[in-house]
Amino acid sequence: MTASPLGGVWTYALELSRALVERGVRVELATLGAPLSVAQWMEVREIPGLGLHESQDRAESLDEETWLLELEARLSPDIVHLNDHTLGALAWRAPSLAVLHTCPLVWWEGVKGSRAPERYTLYQHEAARGLRGADCVVAPTTAMLAAAERWHGHFASARVIPHARRAECFLPDAKESFVLAAGREWDEAGNLAVLEAIAPGLPFPVRVAGELSRGSALNALGALRPWELAAWMGRAAVYAMPARYEPFGLSALEAALAGCALVLGDIPSLREVWGDAALFVHPDDAEGLARALRWLMDHPAERECRAGRARARALSFTPRRMVDAYLDAYTALSVRPHATWTAEALHAP
Repeated sequence: MTASPLGGVWTYALELSRALVERGVRVELATLGAPLSVAQWMEVREIPGLGLHESQDRAESLDEETWLLELEARLSPDIVHLNDHTLGALAWRAPSLAVLHTCPLVWWEGVKGSRAPERYTLYQHEAARGLRGADCVVAPTTAMLAAAERWHGHFASARVIPHARRAECFLPDAKESFVLAAGREWDEAGNLAVLEAIAPGLPFPVRVAGELSRGSALNALGALRPWELAAWMGRAAVYAMPARYEPFGLSALEAALAGCALVLGDIPSLREVWGDAALFVHPDDAEGLARALRWLMDHPAERECRAGRARARALSFTPRRMVDAYLDAYTALSVRPHATWTAEALHAP
């Protein structure tokens, strides 16, 4: 399995790796790009038996793609699970599955409201080659899959497998009267700008997990480690994610598990994941967002009811559900005679 040690892809890769290992599947994780932090090394060591291979350790004469192919030849895996869909075009020996975590073309469409400019033509070509080179394409939502197919054409083999998080890592605590958000100030997709605009007029603080510029109306919590963010989620009454673009929304899932009521951007992917378990506001509707947040804070009984509904929904996105879906996909792809692990893993407790 390939993974970048950045953002939600890293969280997803570790969650799935843990679930696979617990089902008796051997997982070798190949990290690309930046080296792992000390905290990430600790996360890896918490998963017994998870193999780790950092691209930083490859020979200087090898580029990452050659290194990956040599690593596959040495390890002889039954399945190559790619978390960078552009790698699907490589000459893999084993069947390959590519997960569509994000797409700059869909990002531009959602954030800018128009087609991506011509400078993305090379990416579009490489992405199409990678997605068509993989034996199966997986997206976390139907909305993300449909949006990608508008740009790259129909995929011959595609599945929708939602992400998951372990509920025991996100426990509700005594709730306090503040709104929590997470993201980076410059990230137009996350749309923290709309929270910045309304925060001065709200009678409660809006706290953000992330670094913000000085003078921001938002209360910056700085960069938080996963367990620190989980603690803040446990205390927050409401979690706001007024996103313009979001393929799935792992942070909203974590916040719901931690007992937060959800106020989310009204976009197809988040509607698909949350249904009637969240309040939705158009990303451009600052006044509507302010009204929704005030209403939840002014009506604690209704807020608790909505938080309970969100948590119940979140509890359905379990690692077991996710790993069952991936094992089914792996089994469908696995054509080599010696690939006998799948049957045992599918029937493991």
